[in-house]
Amino acid sequence: MLLPRAMLDEDLHEVHAIEKAANRFPWSLKNFTDSLDSGHYAWVYCDSFDVVIGYAIIQLVMDEAHLLNLCVSPEMQGKGYGRRILEHVIDYSKTRSANLIVLEVRRSNQRAQNLYLQMGFNEMSIRRGYYPAEQGREDAILMGLDLSMLSLFNEL
Repeated sequence: MLLPRAMLDEDLHEVHAIEKAANRFPWSLKNFTDSLDSGHYAWVYCDSFDVVIGYAIIQLVMDEAHLLNLCVSPEMQGKGYGRRILEHVIDYSKTRSANLIVLEVRRSNQRAQNLYLQMGFNEMSIRRGYYPAEQGREDAILMGLDLSMLSLFNEL
């Protein structure tokens, strides 16, 4: 079971611990605090014991949802939680009248790219040197999901 709820300030240390465990170049605690302070939509996804398994943060700009961060704790990866979190983000974005969801993903993160592709996202462009990396910088793949086309696709 995966239960979403609004991310609260008191969740941030647990969320940041997951971020550091899952990423070589994690967001800082300040990045998370700034996201909440800016009014971005942020959720934690908990098991039936209220243990945080993952989280997602989006920013709504006009008719676009920008997926800023989506993460599943390393010990829970590969169990379908990332897909369920992404489904929640997509469903929520539709309720907010978003027409497009965009995100950046590291070129080296094939697992995430595969999930996004399976969920209907397409590569839009490359952002050269977007992310810090062990050897300098790493490219980001900008991906998008056209929610109006997704609705048409689901009707077929």
